[in-house]
This record gives sequence, structure tokens and C-alpha cells, in this order.
Amino acid sequence: MPSCLSMESPTGVAATPRALPYYVAFSQLLGLTAVATTGAWLGLYRGGIAWEGALQFNVHPLCMVIGLIFLQGDALLVYRVFRNETKRTTKVLHGLLHVFAFIIALVGLVAVFDYHRKKGYADLYSLHSWCGILTFVLYFVQWLVGFSFFLFPGASFSLRSRYRPQHVFFGATIFLFAVGTALLGLKEALLFKLGAKYSTFEPEGVLANVLGLLLAGFGVTVLYILTRTEWKRPLQAEEQALSMDFKTLTEGDSPGSQ
Repeated sequence: MPSCLSMESPTGVAATPRALPYYVAFSQLLGLTAVATTGAWLGLYRGGIAWEGALQFNVHPLCMVIGLIFLQGDALLVYRVFRNETKRTTKVLHGLLHVFAFIIALVGLVAVFDYHRKKGYADLYSLHSWCGILTFVLYFVQWLVGFSFFLFPGASFSLRSRYRPQHVFFGATIFLFAVGTALLGLKEALLFKLGAKYSTFEPEGVLANVLGLLLAGFGVTVLYILTRTEWKRPLQAEEQALSMDFKTLTEGDSPGSQ
């Protein structure tokens, strides 16, 4: 039975796989609920957020969930959702979402370091902090390399084609790291405050556990969408022409050689 990915409408527009919109909508429901639940957790049990005083720390988890998880996940889904737009338009949207995610995550990182400095707390001693710094640095490097290869006009088509699989792999890996790091940080925050009471099903602990499941569910759903090969964005006419030219140059399969 042919995949609906290979089917086109009478206008030449590639059809959207039947189940894809439902999975994308489900991912957005999970992601937005996770962001809202983060805000509820911080508001109900941590006093809210502010840049000054004890509430400055709370800026960190909120920014990381919005930036490195929700927006990064949506940036990864751009090539599945926008299937018939020009490649350049899709690239720009993909890059902009990553820029917004990076800026918001940077605010969250500055907030926690500034809070620790004011309180005299040690930095970068926990597994959560090590994973967090690694994830943030890899994310920044991934964005720089991606910009250089795919948005900067100097990179050749052949170079982009060779690097693209690595870009896709590391993008998904960094996203997975971000979700895992958030779960580590969530557990760390609960143990610091609740201690032994965490095992007594304190309301805060229950809400935070729900948040953890939402984050994990969002991550799994995004990765599932990305790994379905039949849901990949179909090549546009301009991309097919470039691909054929690249194949001709690399394999020597030119019309004149027949």
C-alpha cells in the first residue's frame, strides 16, 4: 500500500501523512502543559519568580523548560510540520526558534549562577549541573555549526549534504540530554526542599512528578515524530534538482557520458 507521503494533490503539493498532525498536536499539548505545570509548581510551592532575592533561582527551571525543551523540541519539528514551504523559509524558522531557545536558556543559566554567587553557594558540583553545562555548550556549538553550514551562503551543497546526518543526530541527542537534565534537576530540587517528606506523597512532590512525566512524554513524542522516516519533509523541486546535480558531480553519471 503506498505511503501518503509519496502522494501529491492535483496542485502538486505533497500530502501530509494522515497521523502526523495528531502526533504534532499531542506533542504541543504535552509541551504547553509542561510549561504551565512548571509555572504552577513555582507559583504554588516556590513563591513565584523574580530577578532579585530568593525567587531568582526559580527563573532557572522556567527558562530551561521553555527554552531548551519546549522551543528546542518545536524547532526540531519544523521540518515535519512545514512540508511545502520553500527550504529557505523553513531553515529561517528552524534557526529562529533555536535562537529564541538559546536566549531564554541563557537567561536561565545567568539567573542560577547569579543566585549562587549572591548566596555564596558552590557551582557545578552536581550531576545535574555537569549535564546542564554540557547540554548548553553542545547546543551553542550545534547552532553555530548549523548556521555556518545551512544559513551562511558560503557552504557548498556537497558539504551540507555530508554534514546533514550528523546535524540531525546531534540535534536529537542534545534534545534528549536537555530532557534528562531537567529530570535530574527536578529531582534534586525536590530532595533539597522535601528531604524524607518526599516519600510521603507531599502535594508538591506529586505535582513535580507529574511535571517530570509531561517532560518525558513531550521528549518521547518529539523523538518518535522525528524517527518516522515516512514523515520526513519531501524534497521540493529545487532540492531535487540540486540533489541530482550533486549526484552527477560525485558519481560522474552525466548525460554526456551515456
